[in-house]
Amino acid sequence: MESSVIRDVGYDVAKSVLEIGFHDGSVYRYHLVPARVHRELMAADSPGRYLNQEIKPRFPGREVE
Repeated sequence: MESSVIRDVGYDVAKSVLEIGFHDGSVYRYHLVPARVHRELMAADSPGRYLNQEIKPRFPGREVE
């Protein structure tokens, strides 16, 4: 995946947890994310836009310390 905002993405299928690392060094975890949403994020033309439009409004997220 190429993104000007997202550095890397991890997904735990068993827990439905999506972890996103950003180029600014921050890391966020989003809970209750279906595998379909992870696949769509990875295939998106603009992963940052997909994150902002489809993930942040629908799934609880917290910054990882």
